[in-house]
Amino acid sequence: MFAALVRLIREWKRYNRSVLELSRLGDRELADIGISRSDIQRVAWNAAHQG
Repeated sequence: MFAALVRLIREWKRYNRSVLELSRLGDRELADIGISRSDIQRVAWNAAHQG
């Protein structure tokens, strides 16, 4: 139970960090890496659960 809570907190932190970093990029930079601004949350969610 405790380990699951720790994992959830770490995933949430990774998600937030990814959203912030991607949100700082301009539309052109996002296009260069193959995502649009509307994809940021999905990409961040996937990244948080892979790590």
